[in-house]
Amino acid sequence: MSFKHSSEDGYPTPTSTEQRRLEIILSQHRPPPDHPKPTLQKNVHMQWLVRNFSQGFPERFISQDASQPWLFFWTLQGFYFIGAELDPQNKQRCIDTIMACQHSDGGFGGGPGQFPHLLSTYAAVSALACVGRPGPGGGWDQIDRVKLYSFFMSLKQPDGSFLVSRDSEVDIRGIYCLLCAATLLDMLTPELVAGTASFVASLQTYEGGFASASHPYYIADPPSLETLADYPRPALGEAHGGYTFCALASWILLRPLLDKMELERVPEINVKNLTRWLALMQGSEIELGGFKGRTNKLVDVCYSWWVGGCFALLRSLGVGVRHTVPSQQQVDNEDDDEQWSDVDDDVFNRFAIQEYIFYAGQHTTGGLRDKPPKVADAYHTLYALSGLSTAQHYTAPSDEVRERLRKEWKQIHDDSLDEWRKVAYVEARAWKEEEAASMYINGPGDRLNAAHPVFNLTITHVGRIMSHFYKQNQS
Repeated sequence: MSFKHSSEDGYPTPTSTEQRRLEIILSQHRPPPDHPKPTLQKNVHMQWLVRNFSQGFPERFISQDASQPWLFFWTLQGFYFIGAELDPQNKQRCIDTIMACQHSDGGFGGGPGQFPHLLSTYAAVSALACVGRPGPGGGWDQIDRVKLYSFFMSLKQPDGSFLVSRDSEVDIRGIYCLLCAATLLDMLTPELVAGTASFVASLQTYEGGFASASHPYYIADPPSLETLADYPRPALGEAHGGYTFCALASWILLRPLLDKMELERVPEINVKNLTRWLALMQGSEIELGGFKGRTNKLVDVCYSWWVGGCFALLRSLGVGVRHTVPSQQQVDNEDDDEQWSDVDDDVFNRFAIQEYIFYAGQHTTGGLRDKPPKVADAYHTLYALSGLSTAQHYTAPSDEVRERLRKEWKQIHDDSLDEWRKVAYVEARAWKEEEAASMYINGPGDRLNAAHPVFNLTITHVGRIMSHFYKQNQS
C-alpha cells in the first residue's frame, strides 16, 4: 500500500528534503498487508533496560553526568511501565545514590555535590516515588522539605515564574518540575504559586501551543521597573511540544487552586486553539502517525508523550471526553483503513501513534529511538513507552474518585491551608483509568501500565507518595 508524500511547492529546502527522505525511510518500515504486524518487544526492551541498570550506560553517556537523577527516572519508570519490579537491594542502591544528589541548601543536583536544579529535583522526586518508601533509609523522609521550599522560593520571580536554578533562566519546564515535586510532597502554598498561573497563560502563542517563557511588561506610564502589568506579555519563541505539555500540565495543577486565591483577574488559556495545534502535530499515514514537536518539523517518538500526552490532560478541561466506548472486539475487527478513522471521541488517532512506536520506534537490539536509523537511548525509551501507554489507555478525572477522596480526607492541620491542601491532593489523585476504553493494535499482550497524565508516573506510585506526605490513608 502506497501513501502520498507531503506536498512540495517547487522550492526544495534542507527541511523539505529531509522530510521526503524520512517519509521514504518510514514507508519501508510499514509491513506489507499480508505480513503480521510488529508487536511490542517487551523482553528485548527489558533486557536493554537491565543492561543499562546493572552494567552502566555506554561511554557516550558520560556527557550526562549532570543528569544522573534523570537516568534513574527514565530507567526506573521504564521498568514499571513494562510491569517489572525491582528487588529490595537494587531499590536501596537507587535510593542511596539519588539521596547523595540532595544539596545541603535544598533541592537536588544532577549528581553528588552539584548545584540544585528544578529539573533534577523533579527527576529525583519522581525516581523516589518509584522506589522510595517511608522510614529510615527509604528516601521519602530524608528529603529536607524545609530547605527544598526555601530553594523553590529563592528562584521565584516577580511575574510568578521561576528560574530553573541559581543565576539561570526562566523556563516552563522548570516550573512544571517545581509544581510536580511540590504537589507530590505536599509543599504547595499560595505564596509559592502566586502569579504562576498568569505567567503560564502568557506563554500561549498565536498557533495555540506554548513557548518556554514570555517577556515581562512593566508599567510605562508612569515609568516603573517594579510594577508588572498582566498584559501584554508576548510569548518568547515558537510553540513547542515539550513546552506545551509542561505548560498544560502546570495549568491543570494550578487551575483547581485559582478559586482559593483572591485574584483581580483570573487567567485563561485558549483551549480551542491549543487543541487544534496539538491535533495538527500528528503526522500523516506516510509518517506512520507519529507526532512532531513544532510546525514543519520531523516526527519524533518522544513527542508521543509530549504532544500525545496532552490529549489526556485536555480531558480534565472537557475536550475529548468519552461518550461511547467501542468494545475491544469492535476494535480488533477494524481493518487498516478503518483504523485511521475516528473510532471514539478522542481528538487524536490512538492507533496511529501505536503504529509509529511499533514500526519505527523500536530498535532491534532493544530500547526505543527517535526514528530510524538512529540508536536507542534512555530518554526516548521512556517517553516512547509513556506515549504508548497514554495511547493504549483512556485516563481521565473521575467524579467518583474525587468524591471518595473528599469524604476520606483527614484534616491534619487546623489552619487556613487545610482546604488548599485538600484541593491539591484530591485533584491530583482523581485520575482514573477506564479499562473498557483501552485500545491495543495487537491485543492486550502489548499492554503497558497506565501513566498518570500529569506526573508521568504510574497512578499507584502517585497514590503511595501523596498519601504519605499528605498523611492520608492509602486507597
